[in-house]
Amino acid sequence: MTLIATRPGPGAARPYRFPQVVRRSAAGGQVVAAHLPGQNLAVALLLLDGGAGREPVGKEGLGGVLAKALEEGTAQRDATAYALAIEALGTELVTGLDWDSFQVSVQVPVDRLSAAVELLTEAVRTPKLDPVDVRRVRDDEATALRMDWANPGPRADAVLRADLFGADNRWGRPLYGDPESVAALDVDDVTVFHSEWFIRPGTLIVAGDLDRVDLDALAATVFTGAGGAAADKGGPIEVPLSDRRRIILVDRPGSVQSTLRLGHPSPHRAHPDHVPMTLAGTVLGGAFTSRLNHLIREVRGYTYGIRGDFASSRRFGRFAISSGVQTAVTAPALVEAVGEVSRTQLTGVTEDELTVARSWRAGQLSVELQSPRAIASALTTLVVHDLPDDYHARLREALLAATVEEVSAAAAAHLHPESLTLVVEGDAAVIRDELVAAGLGEVVDHTS
Repeated sequence: MTLIATRPGPGAARPYRFPQVVRRSAAGGQVVAAHLPGQNLAVALLLLDGGAGREPVGKEGLGGVLAKALEEGTAQRDATAYALAIEALGTELVTGLDWDSFQVSVQVPVDRLSAAVELLTEAVRTPKLDPVDVRRVRDDEATALRMDWANPGPRADAVLRADLFGADNRWGRPLYGDPESVAALDVDDVTVFHSEWFIRPGTLIVAGDLDRVDLDALAATVFTGAGGAAADKGGPIEVPLSDRRRIILVDRPGSVQSTLRLGHPSPHRAHPDHVPMTLAGTVLGGAFTSRLNHLIREVRGYTYGIRGDFASSRRFGRFAISSGVQTAVTAPALVEAVGEVSRTQLTGVTEDELTVARSWRAGQLSVELQSPRAIASALTTLVVHDLPDDYHARLREALLAATVEEVSAAAAAHLHPESLTLVVEGDAAVIRDELVAAGLGEVVDHTS
């Protein structure tokens, strides 16, 4: 048998088109939908303004516990009956939590969408929240966090966030809480949080063949009985930059590796520099071909990988670098990383680097926005960040049209190497003296 080994050549790239966006008010709530003609799968997503940013300080982790508790039965049926009902439709309840929102969604064939939305609404609006179930879910979540926090990384992440945003603020604490905050939650905390944020109408997101979907009927299912005014989203939070660079040392005795987290505050998601900032972050540390990865992995051999990028929510953002390096090269790796941030801030990017970043980001966008679930997620971005309906339709062109001058200006404006907090989780007894000698900034020990 002869195998044909001639590799086919690449075809011409097809033009990228984001689906038509439909908005309407129905049954006392808002519907935002995308028309996907001929698509047999559909996604319905209820977007609630009940993200982690709404949790009281000291009650971190409420959203994560509530997400799991929604699957423990409803006022109409117990957990087993609910599981059988939703599995009979060939779907599952998918929950998501970020700083700005709580999301609950189902994905089913179009002809089952109405029944699936009824079950979604039942879980969100009328969960059983039996005290025994809530305590078990809470304990499971606390145990999972303890296991996670036994690994390098979570403590360093928490220390960096607290230093950037302040531990007295909710956004200065971990997104999902920590083992202690979750273990301390009681049943009333969960039920009160549900009554405060999960009875409000929210926004119904639908992605599917709208010719076969009755949006008004779905809205009536989701919004009937919901009440309460829309919550005030609040404006961007002004987070001051540090007036000096410093190193926070988190002791992990005996560790053969140092976990690095470097960062400073950056603008919120709807900032007009979002696209050039994204591209500057891609050149610096957001791709395998980035400056940081090339220098610290390929040239120096200090790590298997290093990443740096901008991330943002509705009210705030941060630039951060993360990596793990051998203990012996902790200080040199930090020096090189800070130097690369400084170089990018001072000199900007080159045309060759930007060409790769533009192509990768634009191509990634086209690939990612293919499925109904991805389209639904993109619609949530429009709602949460008050972006125009044509935002995603124009985003690819905006990425491809960004110039070296624009991206270099964004790097100059939004990278602040002199204000970086450098968190190092490692064997303090071994690395402290070298960190002090590196001269990157004051070295302070983290105390918890």
